Parts: sequence; structure tokens; C-alpha cells
Amino acid sequence: MMVAPLCGLVLAGGDSRRMGTDKAALELDGVTQLQRAVTQLEQVVDRVYVSVRTADALRTGFDCIPDSVAVRGPAAGILSAHLAYPDHAWLVIACDMPRLDADLLRQLLAARDSAAAATCWLGADGLPEPLCAVYEPATLAAFLQSVRAEGNPSPRDWLGNCGATALQAPDASALRSANTVEEWQELINGYD
Repeated sequence: MMVAPLCGLVLAGGDSRRMGTDKAALELDGVTQLQRAVTQLEQVVDRVYVSVRTADALRTGFDCIPDSVAVRGPAAGILSAHLAYPDHAWLVIACDMPRLDADLLRQLLAARDSAAAATCWLGADGLPEPLCAVYEPATLAAFLQSVRAEGNPSPRDWLGNCGATALQAPDASALRSANTVEEWQELINGYD
């Protein structure tokens, strides 16, 4: 079986309503979370794209894929990337996981099962983590059809039902995202 070429995708097109400011623009050690996420992916894949709703100054200089699928949430970015490059697999990460590093991404890629629908970590809650996962082309095509037919754009639900290879993360805290100012402060306190 031929393994699909792999690209990286940083999800950075959300509204950030609960945060009250663009999560991608939050800085840690003088680096935006968007730049940090791109840098982590660049260490493990050859091509990295940023998923965006619309162009803005923060995202200038990155290879961007604008949302082209009319759904809300991370599915819009994931499925838009699939439509742009339907024969590629995608290593997808969120821009708001400040503890995620290239080592954890390398471990995920080493465990990648290209014959499975996707390869992902299990989060601290024991559920598949859709925002740090490798999605294979066939599963993205099926996910797109499902979203269009049923309207459920939840990547987590999809991973739980599609036959994804879900692995125990060596450090599930690295998969925590920051959706509020309080969560951001909690995640960056004690950051090394």
C-alpha cells in the first residue's frame, strides 16, 4: 500500500471568542503561538500550511489555506485542507497547545498507521484528540461526505467512530489547549 504524502496544518482560523483575543497571537517567550506551532511542524514535515478564515497581518508570510467548507469549528480547516490537497495526509495541530512539541509529533508520526483512518493521541479524558492527529486522505473524504450528509462537524466524534488508531500519549498535558485567559495562564505557569 502506498503511503500518502504528508503535510502539516496549523488550525488558526477560530473566532477565539472565549479567549477574547486571537489565540494565535498570544506570545510565550516573545513568540506567537502561531509561529511556535508552525515551527514545531516544520521540524517533522516538509510542507506546513496555516488554516485561516480570512487573511490578516498575523498570518502574512505563511502558506495559508482559507476555509472553503461551510461548517464551524476545526472541521472547516481540516476539510478545507483536504479539498486543497485531496491526495495528502495531514498532521493537524491546534495553535493553542503551548506545551506541544516536536518530540511528541515525531512519536505520533513513528506510530502512524497509514492503513488506518487516522492516527491520534488519546487526551487526558481518554477520548481521541482531534487537534493533534494524522488524518489519512480516504478518511477525510469520508468525513467530508458525512459532514455534508449529516451536518455533524465534530472531528472528535469522527475519530471515535472511523477506526482511528488511538494511542496513549506519553504526556497528555502537552495536548491541553487554552480556550480562556485562565486556561492560558494555567498552561504557561511553570512552562520551561
